[in-house]
Amino acid sequence: MDAIENLLSRNSPRELIAPVPSNQEMDEVYKAALRAPDHAWIRPSRFIQVTGKGIDKLSTIFKDFASKHIKNIEPSHLEKYKSAPYRAPMIIILVTKITEHPKVPEIGQMLSTAAAAQNILLALHAKSYAGIWRTGKLAFNQKLVEYLSLSPEHRVIGYLYVGTPSGTMKTIPSLDPEKFITHWD
Repeated sequence: MDAIENLLSRNSPRELIAPVPSNQEMDEVYKAALRAPDHAWIRPSRFIQVTGKGIDKLSTIFKDFASKHIKNIEPSHLEKYKSAPYRAPMIIILVTKITEHPKVPEIGQMLSTAAAAQNILLALHAKSYAGIWRTGKLAFNQKLVEYLSLSPEHRVIGYLYVGTPSGTMKTIPSLDPEKFITHWD
C-alpha cells in the first residue's frame, strides 16, 4: 500500500473479528512500532499482546479494578468493563517504561509510545487488519499497573483492539488542513 494512501485511509472500524495477524506479521508490526521517535534512544515502549485465554484474564482484571477503584459503579457499567476485552480477538496493551533521564521527561517517553501505537495502527492497516485505540479510566492509572503485575516505573497509556475489520466502515470526514494551521511567514 502506498504510504500516503495508508495515512489517509486508516480508520477505526466498528467491529473487529478473527483472524488476527500471524506471528510473522506481528513481528513486522512491532518492528514498525519501534521506529517511532525516541529521544536519547531510551526505548521506552513495551507491548503486552493479549489473545485467547489472555482475554479472559484481562476481563477479570478490568472487572476487579472497576469494582474496587471506581466509586459507586453501577452493575451495568461493571459489566461493560468485564466485557470490554471481548470486543476484539487481540488486544495490545501500550506500556511505557519510564527511565530517569536529564533530557527526556516522562511525558516525552509516553509520547514515544503513543507514536509507536500510531505506527502499529498504520502497519496493521497496510496488512489489511485494523485497530481501535482506547484509553479511559483503564489508562494512565497506576493502580492498573499493579493489576497487570508491572513495576512502578511503568505507565499504561492505552489499549489497541486488533483484528480484521468487519461490517461497514465509518465515513472518514474530509478536513480542511488550513483550519488547523497557523502560518508564521
